[in-house]
Amino acid sequence: MKQTDDESLALSLIRDDLPFRLQRRLGLIPAQGLGMVRRAVFFALLTWLPIVIWAIATGRILPGTVDEPLLRHFGVHVRFLLAVPLFILGEGMIHRLSTTLTPYFLTSGLVQPTQTQDFVSIIRSIARLRDRTLPWVLIITLIIAWTVLEPMTARSDLDHEVNWASNGGAGRLGFGGWWFMYVSRPIFVAFLAAWIWRLILIFILLKRIARLDLAIVPTHPDGAGGLGFLKRLPKAFSLFVFAVSAVLASRLAHNVLYHGVDVQSLRLMLIVFLVVLVGICLAPLLTFVVPLATAKRRALLDYGALVGEHGRLVRQRWILGKTEVDDSLLHAEELGPVADTLTLYEAVRKMSIMPIDRSSLLAIVIPALIPIAALFSLQIPIKDILIKIASTLF
Repeated sequence: MKQTDDESLALSLIRDDLPFRLQRRLGLIPAQGLGMVRRAVFFALLTWLPIVIWAIATGRILPGTVDEPLLRHFGVHVRFLLAVPLFILGEGMIHRLSTTLTPYFLTSGLVQPTQTQDFVSIIRSIARLRDRTLPWVLIITLIIAWTVLEPMTARSDLDHEVNWASNGGAGRLGFGGWWFMYVSRPIFVAFLAAWIWRLILIFILLKRIARLDLAIVPTHPDGAGGLGFLKRLPKAFSLFVFAVSAVLASRLAHNVLYHGVDVQSLRLMLIVFLVVLVGICLAPLLTFVVPLATAKRRALLDYGALVGEHGRLVRQRWILGKTEVDDSLLHAEELGPVADTLTLYEAVRKMSIMPIDRSSLLAIVIPALIPIAALFSLQIPIKDILIKIASTLF
Protein backbone atom coordinates (compact mmCIF):
# COMPACT_ATOMS: atom_id res chain seq x y z
CA MET A 1 0.00 0.00 0.00
CA LYS A 2 1.51 3.31 -1.09
CA GLN A 3 1.78 6.12 1.43
CA THR A 4 1.95 9.85 0.96
CA ASP A 5 3.02 12.49 3.44
CA ASP A 6 1.60 15.36 1.42
CA GLU A 7 -1.24 16.71 3.59
CA SER A 8 -2.46 18.83 0.68
CA LEU A 9 -3.90 15.65 -0.86
CA ALA A 10 -6.50 15.61 1.93
CA LEU A 11 -8.67 17.96 -0.09
CA SER A 12 -11.37 19.84 1.80
CA LEU A 13 -14.19 21.32 -0.24
CA ILE A 14 -14.98 23.75 2.58
CA ARG A 15 -11.78 25.22 3.99
CA ASP A 16 -10.22 28.29 2.41
CA ASP A 17 -12.97 29.16 -0.07
CA LEU A 18 -14.25 32.75 -0.09
CA PRO A 19 -17.18 32.26 2.35
CA PHE A 20 -14.85 30.40 4.72
CA ARG A 21 -12.28 33.20 4.65
CA LEU A 22 -14.92 35.90 5.19
CA GLN A 23 -16.54 34.06 8.09
CA ARG A 24 -13.16 33.50 9.70
CA ARG A 25 -12.40 37.23 9.52
CA LEU A 26 -15.76 37.93 11.16
CA GLY A 27 -14.90 35.54 13.97
CA LEU A 28 -17.60 33.01 13.08
CA ILE A 29 -15.03 30.33 12.26
CA PRO A 30 -12.28 29.75 14.83
CA ALA A 31 -8.61 29.22 14.00
CA GLN A 32 -9.13 25.49 14.45
CA GLY A 33 -12.25 23.69 13.26
CA LEU A 34 -15.24 24.84 11.24
CA GLY A 35 -17.30 26.53 13.97
CA MET A 36 -20.42 24.78 12.70
CA VAL A 37 -22.59 25.10 15.81
CA ARG A 38 -21.93 28.81 16.37
CA ARG A 39 -22.53 29.56 12.69
CA ALA A 40 -25.72 27.49 12.60
CA VAL A 41 -27.11 29.38 15.58
CA PHE A 42 -25.93 32.76 14.30
CA PHE A 43 -27.43 32.48 10.81
CA ALA A 44 -30.65 30.89 12.06
CA LEU A 45 -31.20 33.82 14.42
CA LEU A 46 -30.10 36.38 11.85
CA THR A 47 -32.57 35.18 9.24
CA TRP A 48 -35.52 34.21 11.43
CA LEU A 49 -35.55 36.23 14.65
CA PRO A 50 -36.03 39.76 13.21
CA ILE A 51 -39.00 38.54 11.18
CA VAL A 52 -40.66 36.89 14.17
CA ILE A 53 -40.02 39.82 16.52
CA TRP A 54 -41.57 42.23 14.01
CA ALA A 55 -44.53 39.89 13.41
CA ILE A 56 -45.16 39.63 17.16
CA ALA A 57 -44.86 43.37 17.63
CA THR A 58 -47.34 44.09 14.82
CA GLY A 59 -49.76 41.27 15.64
CA ARG A 60 -49.09 39.27 12.49
CA ILE A 61 -47.88 35.94 13.83
CA LEU A 62 -50.98 34.15 15.20
CA PRO A 63 -54.20 33.09 13.47
CA GLY A 64 -57.09 35.53 13.84
CA THR A 65 -54.98 38.65 13.55
CA VAL A 66 -54.45 38.67 9.78
CA ASP A 67 -55.67 36.46 6.95
CA GLU A 68 -52.28 34.76 6.46
CA PRO A 69 -50.34 34.94 9.75
CA LEU A 70 -46.64 34.17 9.79
CA LEU A 71 -47.18 31.03 11.88
CA ARG A 72 -49.01 29.37 8.98
CA HIS A 73 -46.20 29.96 6.50
CA PHE A 74 -44.26 26.82 7.34
CA GLY A 75 -41.75 27.41 4.58
CA VAL A 76 -40.43 30.55 6.26
CA HIS A 77 -39.66 28.76 9.52
CA VAL A 78 -38.29 25.61 7.90
CA ARG A 79 -35.96 27.60 5.65
CA PHE A 80 -34.28 29.51 8.45
CA LEU A 81 -34.63 27.31 11.53
CA LEU A 82 -33.98 23.97 9.81
CA ALA A 83 -32.49 24.27 6.32
CA VAL A 84 -29.88 26.95 6.99
CA PRO A 85 -28.47 25.17 10.09
CA LEU A 86 -28.48 21.83 8.23
CA PHE A 87 -26.59 23.37 5.30
CA ILE A 88 -23.92 24.49 7.77
CA LEU A 89 -23.79 21.24 9.75
CA GLY A 90 -23.58 19.31 6.49
CA GLU A 91 -20.34 21.13 5.70
CA GLY A 92 -18.71 19.12 8.48
CA MET A 93 -19.76 15.85 6.87
CA ILE A 94 -18.50 16.78 3.44
CA HIS A 95 -15.26 18.12 4.92
CA ARG A 96 -14.54 14.87 6.78
CA LEU A 97 -15.38 12.62 3.85
CA SER A 98 -13.51 14.61 1.21
CA THR A 99 -10.35 14.84 3.31
CA THR A 100 -10.51 11.09 3.95
CA LEU A 101 -11.41 9.79 0.50
CA THR A 102 -9.09 11.78 -1.75
CA PRO A 103 -5.79 10.49 -0.27
CA TYR A 104 -7.13 6.93 -0.46
CA PHE A 105 -6.82 6.95 -4.23
CA LEU A 106 -3.06 6.89 -3.64
CA THR A 107 -2.81 4.73 -0.53
CA SER A 108 -5.07 2.07 -2.08
CA GLY A 109 -2.86 1.81 -5.16
CA LEU A 110 -5.63 2.86 -7.54
CA VAL A 111 -3.40 5.65 -8.86
CA GLN A 112 -0.34 4.03 -10.39
CA PRO A 113 3.15 5.32 -9.46
CA THR A 114 3.66 6.71 -12.96
CA GLN A 115 0.59 8.95 -12.53
CA THR A 116 1.13 10.11 -8.96
CA GLN A 117 2.18 13.55 -10.09
CA ASP A 118 -0.86 13.82 -12.36
CA PHE A 119 -3.08 12.97 -9.40
CA VAL A 120 -1.37 15.56 -7.21
CA SER A 121 -1.87 18.14 -9.97
CA ILE A 122 -5.59 17.32 -10.10
CA ILE A 123 -5.99 17.80 -6.34
CA ARG A 124 -4.13 21.10 -6.41
CA SER A 125 -6.10 22.36 -9.42
CA ILE A 126 -9.40 21.67 -7.61
CA ALA A 127 -8.05 23.43 -4.51
CA ARG A 128 -7.20 26.48 -6.63
CA LEU A 129 -10.65 26.42 -8.21
CA ARG A 130 -12.21 26.17 -4.74
CA ASP A 131 -10.23 29.19 -3.53
CA ARG A 132 -10.96 31.41 -6.53
CA THR A 133 -13.04 34.52 -5.95
CA LEU A 134 -14.64 34.72 -9.41
CA PRO A 135 -17.19 31.86 -8.95
CA TRP A 136 -18.44 33.46 -5.75
CA VAL A 137 -18.62 36.89 -7.37
CA LEU A 138 -20.82 35.35 -10.07
CA ILE A 139 -22.96 33.59 -7.44
CA ILE A 140 -23.42 36.79 -5.44
CA THR A 141 -24.22 38.75 -8.62
CA LEU A 142 -26.90 36.24 -9.61
CA ILE A 143 -28.41 36.28 -6.12
CA ILE A 144 -28.57 40.08 -6.12
CA ALA A 145 -30.09 40.13 -9.60
CA TRP A 146 -32.65 37.48 -8.61
CA THR A 147 -33.50 39.32 -5.38
CA VAL A 148 -34.14 42.56 -7.26
CA LEU A 149 -35.87 41.17 -10.35
CA GLU A 150 -37.89 38.28 -8.88
CA PRO A 151 -40.54 40.54 -7.25
CA MET A 152 -41.13 42.16 -10.64
CA THR A 153 -41.43 38.91 -12.61
CA ALA A 154 -43.42 36.81 -10.12
CA ARG A 155 -45.49 39.35 -8.26
CA SER A 156 -48.46 37.13 -7.39
CA ASP A 157 -46.39 34.28 -5.96
CA LEU A 158 -44.23 36.65 -3.96
CA ASP A 159 -47.28 38.51 -2.66
CA HIS A 160 -48.68 35.24 -1.36
CA GLU A 161 -45.47 34.31 0.43
CA VAL A 162 -45.12 37.66 2.19
CA ASN A 163 -48.73 38.72 2.54
CA TRP A 164 -48.36 38.29 6.31
CA ALA A 165 -46.06 41.34 6.14
CA SER A 166 -48.20 43.47 3.85
CA ASN A 167 -49.40 46.84 5.10
CA GLY A 168 -52.45 46.61 2.94
CA GLY A 169 -51.28 48.44 -0.13
CA ALA A 170 -49.95 46.84 -3.27
CA GLY A 171 -46.24 46.37 -2.91
CA ARG A 172 -46.16 47.94 0.56
CA LEU A 173 -44.34 45.70 2.99
CA GLY A 174 -43.43 46.26 6.59
CA PHE A 175 -39.99 45.75 8.07
CA GLY A 176 -40.52 41.97 8.42
CA GLY A 177 -41.32 41.58 4.73
CA TRP A 178 -38.33 43.60 3.64
CA TRP A 179 -36.00 41.67 5.96
CA PHE A 180 -37.38 38.41 4.58
CA MET A 181 -36.94 39.45 0.96
CA TYR A 182 -33.62 41.26 1.07
CA VAL A 183 -31.74 39.61 3.95
CA SER A 184 -33.12 36.22 4.95
CA ARG A 185 -33.97 34.75 1.55
CA PRO A 186 -30.68 35.83 -0.09
CA ILE A 187 -28.73 34.22 2.78
CA PHE A 188 -30.67 30.98 2.33
CA VAL A 189 -30.10 31.03 -1.43
CA ALA A 190 -26.39 31.73 -0.87
CA PHE A 191 -26.03 28.60 1.26
CA LEU A 192 -27.99 26.61 -1.31
CA ALA A 193 -25.79 27.92 -4.13
CA ALA A 194 -22.67 27.08 -2.09
CA TRP A 195 -23.76 23.47 -1.88
CA ILE A 196 -24.48 23.30 -5.60
CA TRP A 197 -21.03 24.76 -6.31
CA ARG A 198 -19.42 22.14 -4.08
CA LEU A 199 -21.29 19.38 -5.89
CA ILE A 200 -19.87 20.78 -9.13
CA LEU A 201 -16.37 20.74 -7.61
CA ILE A 202 -16.80 17.08 -6.59
CA PHE A 203 -18.02 16.23 -10.09
CA ILE A 204 -15.02 17.93 -11.71
CA LEU A 205 -12.61 16.27 -9.24
CA LEU A 206 -13.89 12.74 -9.80
CA LYS A 207 -14.23 13.23 -13.54
CA ARG A 208 -10.56 14.22 -13.79
CA ILE A 209 -9.49 11.31 -11.60
CA ALA A 210 -11.58 8.93 -13.72
CA ARG A 211 -9.56 9.97 -16.79
CA LEU A 212 -6.37 8.60 -15.22
CA ASP A 213 -5.25 5.06 -16.03
CA LEU A 214 -6.50 3.70 -12.73
CA ALA A 215 -5.32 0.31 -11.49
CA ILE A 216 -8.82 -1.12 -11.21
CA VAL A 217 -8.97 -4.64 -9.75
CA PRO A 218 -12.01 -6.42 -11.26
CA THR A 219 -11.85 -9.17 -8.60
CA HIS A 220 -11.79 -6.73 -5.69
CA PRO A 221 -14.13 -7.88 -2.89
CA ASP A 222 -15.84 -4.46 -2.72
CA GLY A 223 -17.56 -5.34 -6.00
CA ALA A 224 -16.54 -2.06 -7.63
CA GLY A 225 -12.98 -2.72 -8.79
CA GLY A 226 -11.47 -1.14 -5.68
CA LEU A 227 -13.60 2.00 -5.92
CA GLY A 228 -16.10 0.77 -3.37
CA PHE A 229 -14.90 3.31 -0.81
CA LEU A 230 -16.66 5.98 -2.87
CA LYS A 231 -20.01 4.45 -1.94
CA ARG A 232 -19.70 6.44 1.31
CA LEU A 233 -19.71 9.75 -0.53
CA PRO A 234 -23.51 10.21 -0.83
CA LYS A 235 -23.76 10.17 2.97
CA ALA A 236 -22.08 13.59 2.93
CA PHE A 237 -25.14 14.95 1.09
CA SER A 238 -27.80 13.56 3.43
CA LEU A 239 -28.35 16.75 5.44
CA PHE A 240 -28.35 18.87 2.29
CA VAL A 241 -30.95 16.63 0.67
CA PHE A 242 -33.14 16.60 3.77
CA ALA A 243 -32.98 20.40 4.04
CA VAL A 244 -33.94 20.99 0.40
CA SER A 245 -36.77 18.46 0.55
CA ALA A 246 -38.06 19.93 3.83
CA VAL A 247 -38.20 23.44 2.35
CA LEU A 248 -40.22 22.27 -0.65
CA ALA A 249 -42.54 20.07 1.44
CA SER A 250 -43.17 22.81 4.00
CA ARG A 251 -44.16 25.34 1.35
CA LEU A 252 -46.50 22.84 -0.27
CA ALA A 253 -47.95 21.92 3.14
CA HIS A 254 -49.18 25.50 3.51
CA ASN A 255 -51.06 25.22 0.22
CA VAL A 256 -52.51 21.84 1.18
CA LEU A 257 -53.76 22.97 4.60
CA TYR A 258 -54.94 26.48 3.81
CA HIS A 259 -55.63 26.65 0.08
CA GLY A 260 -57.34 23.34 -0.65
CA VAL A 261 -54.58 21.78 -2.75
CA ASP A 262 -54.85 17.99 -3.09
CA VAL A 263 -51.54 16.27 -2.34
CA GLN A 264 -52.24 13.76 -5.10
CA SER A 265 -52.03 16.60 -7.62
CA LEU A 266 -48.45 17.22 -6.44
CA ARG A 267 -47.27 13.66 -7.13
CA LEU A 268 -45.73 14.27 -10.57
CA MET A 269 -43.88 17.38 -9.44
CA LEU A 270 -42.50 15.58 -6.39
CA ILE A 271 -41.38 12.57 -8.44
CA VAL A 272 -39.50 14.87 -10.81
CA PHE A 273 -38.00 16.67 -7.81
CA LEU A 274 -36.80 13.38 -6.29
CA VAL A 275 -35.31 12.14 -9.55
CA VAL A 276 -33.45 15.41 -10.13
CA LEU A 277 -32.22 15.63 -6.53
CA VAL A 278 -30.98 12.03 -6.46
CA GLY A 279 -29.42 12.43 -9.90
CA ILE A 280 -27.51 15.56 -8.88
CA CYS A 281 -26.10 13.90 -5.77
CA LEU A 282 -25.09 10.67 -7.52
CA ALA A 283 -23.78 12.29 -10.71
CA PRO A 284 -20.17 12.60 -9.42
CA LEU A 285 -19.99 8.82 -8.91
CA LEU A 286 -21.26 8.16 -12.42
CA THR A 287 -18.02 9.61 -13.81
CA PHE A 288 -16.42 6.20 -13.12
CA VAL A 289 -18.88 4.25 -15.27
CA VAL A 290 -16.65 4.28 -18.36
CA PRO A 291 -13.38 3.13 -16.69
CA LEU A 292 -15.21 0.48 -14.66
CA ALA A 293 -17.15 -0.79 -17.67
CA THR A 294 -13.95 -0.91 -19.73
CA ALA A 295 -12.09 -2.78 -16.99
CA LYS A 296 -14.94 -5.26 -16.59
CA ARG A 297 -15.18 -5.91 -20.32
CA ARG A 298 -11.46 -6.62 -20.59
CA ALA A 299 -11.40 -8.70 -17.41
CA LEU A 300 -14.25 -10.91 -18.60
CA LEU A 301 -12.16 -11.84 -21.62
CA ASP A 302 -8.92 -12.23 -19.67
CA TYR A 303 -10.34 -14.24 -16.79
CA GLY A 304 -12.56 -16.18 -19.16
CA ALA A 305 -9.46 -17.25 -21.08
CA LEU A 306 -7.69 -18.12 -17.81
CA VAL A 307 -10.57 -20.23 -16.52
CA GLY A 308 -10.87 -21.92 -19.92
CA GLU A 309 -7.18 -22.82 -20.03
CA HIS A 310 -7.26 -24.00 -16.44
CA GLY A 311 -10.29 -26.18 -17.17
CA ARG A 312 -8.70 -27.68 -20.27
CA LEU A 313 -5.58 -28.64 -18.32
CA VAL A 314 -7.68 -30.24 -15.58
CA ARG A 315 -9.56 -32.27 -18.18
CA GLN A 316 -6.41 -33.38 -19.96
CA ARG A 317 -4.65 -34.31 -16.72
CA TRP A 318 -7.45 -35.98 -14.79
CA ILE A 319 -10.05 -37.00 -17.37
CA LEU A 320 -7.93 -37.95 -20.36
CA GLY A 321 -5.00 -39.06 -18.22
CA LYS A 322 -2.30 -37.23 -20.16
CA THR A 323 0.57 -37.21 -17.67
CA GLU A 324 2.80 -35.19 -19.96
CA VAL A 325 0.62 -32.11 -19.54
CA ASP A 326 2.47 -28.96 -18.36
CA ASP A 327 0.60 -28.51 -15.09
CA SER A 328 2.39 -25.41 -13.79
CA LEU A 329 -0.90 -23.53 -14.09
CA LEU A 330 -2.65 -26.23 -12.08
CA HIS A 331 -0.16 -25.88 -9.24
CA ALA A 332 -0.15 -22.07 -9.12
CA GLU A 333 -0.86 -21.25 -5.48
CA GLU A 334 -2.54 -17.93 -6.28
CA LEU A 335 -5.13 -19.74 -8.42
CA GLY A 336 -5.80 -22.86 -6.40
CA PRO A 337 -8.37 -25.47 -7.43
CA VAL A 338 -10.97 -25.19 -10.17
CA ALA A 339 -13.52 -23.77 -7.72
CA ASP A 340 -11.19 -20.85 -6.94
CA THR A 341 -10.68 -19.94 -10.59
CA LEU A 342 -14.43 -20.02 -11.12
CA THR A 343 -14.82 -17.74 -8.07
CA LEU A 344 -12.46 -15.23 -9.67
CA TYR A 345 -14.49 -15.20 -12.87
CA GLU A 346 -17.76 -14.83 -10.93
CA ALA A 347 -16.29 -11.86 -9.03
CA VAL A 348 -15.51 -10.17 -12.35
CA ARG A 349 -18.93 -10.98 -13.76
CA LYS A 350 -20.68 -9.51 -10.72
CA MET A 351 -18.50 -6.38 -10.55
CA SER A 352 -20.61 -3.23 -10.67
CA ILE A 353 -19.78 -0.57 -13.24
CA MET A 354 -20.93 2.11 -10.78
CA PRO A 355 -19.50 2.67 -7.27
CA ILE A 356 -23.07 2.85 -5.99
CA ASP A 357 -24.97 0.36 -3.85
CA ARG A 358 -28.19 0.30 -1.87
CA SER A 359 -26.66 2.18 1.04
CA SER A 360 -25.57 4.94 -1.35
CA LEU A 361 -29.09 5.28 -2.69
CA LEU A 362 -30.72 5.14 0.73
CA ALA A 363 -28.39 7.87 2.01
CA ILE A 364 -30.05 10.19 -0.53
CA VAL A 365 -33.52 8.77 -0.99
CA ILE A 366 -34.55 8.40 2.67
CA PRO A 367 -33.69 12.00 3.71
CA ALA A 368 -35.53 13.22 0.61
CA LEU A 369 -38.60 11.10 1.29
CA ILE A 370 -39.10 11.92 4.99
CA PRO A 371 -40.43 15.49 4.45
CA ILE A 372 -42.47 14.36 1.46
CA ALA A 373 -44.00 11.54 3.50
CA ALA A 374 -44.90 14.09 6.16
CA LEU A 375 -46.56 16.22 3.48
CA PHE A 376 -48.65 13.31 2.18
CA SER A 377 -49.60 12.34 5.74
CA LEU A 378 -51.70 15.51 5.88
CA GLN A 379 -54.30 13.72 3.73
CA ILE A 380 -53.19 10.07 3.64
CA PRO A 381 -52.72 7.79 6.69
CA ILE A 382 -49.01 7.58 7.51
CA LYS A 383 -49.22 3.77 7.73
CA ASP A 384 -50.19 3.53 4.05
CA ILE A 385 -47.37 5.90 3.10
CA LEU A 386 -44.74 3.89 4.98
CA ILE A 387 -45.92 0.64 3.42
CA LYS A 388 -45.65 2.11 -0.06
CA ILE A 389 -42.19 3.54 0.63
CA ALA A 390 -40.94 0.27 2.13
CA SER A 391 -42.28 -1.75 -0.80
CA THR A 392 -40.53 0.60 -3.22
CA LEU A 393 -37.15 0.59 -1.45
CA PHE A 394 -36.99 -3.06 -0.40
